[in-house]
Amino acid sequence: MMRIGYRPAHLAVDFLNANFCGRRQEVQVLDVACGSGLVAKLMSELGFRHFVGVDGSKGMLDQAAGTGLYQDLRLALLGTQGLPAETGVFDVVILVGALGPGFAPVSVVRELCHASKPGGFICIAKGSHPGAEEIYKKDLERELQLMEDEGLWSLVGIKPTDRYMENAFVTTEADGKDEQEERYITGNVYLYKKSISTSIEIND
Repeated sequence: MMRIGYRPAHLAVDFLNANFCGRRQEVQVLDVACGSGLVAKLMSELGFRHFVGVDGSKGMLDQAAGTGLYQDLRLALLGTQGLPAETGVFDVVILVGALGPGFAPVSVVRELCHASKPGGFICIAKGSHPGAEEIYKKDLERELQLMEDEGLWSLVGIKPTDRYMENAFVTTEADGKDEQEERYITGNVYLYKKSISTSIEIND
């Protein structure tokens, strides 16, 4: 059952699965910012079997290792270190959270694309937090569109939600006003498919 407080992993996996055609048990998945392994747990319930995880915290990687789902786990701080993934290897690259001011920079999305096989899926879940996040979101969506314009990938779809996750900064004290909208932050799940002919960018 989906825990209302933290929904991003469920939203991303559900949207990816609804658009995925193929033999899930043969798919190679790169789980970026894997944390404790929630994404792999959800995907394994849908038949996915092969996972490589990346995270900037050794403690999180230790928890992910405890799931027994990952064939490999790699330590790397996104934005500070390059994404430790081979180019063009993964059928699915998924990143839930992590993108935001003070965390992974917008430039990381190109690394996600590079790690995907031609024709592979790149799934990104991002909350629309208030404040500086607004500027970050504009920069992110500008980069996503630029990569599409460059022919690196094509948009499969964007799934918006008004209940991405609970807003940790909102109190639940009864003060007579409707707090339903403030209780949750909105967010999007972005799903892209890497272009088959991306080899032209290497030859140029």
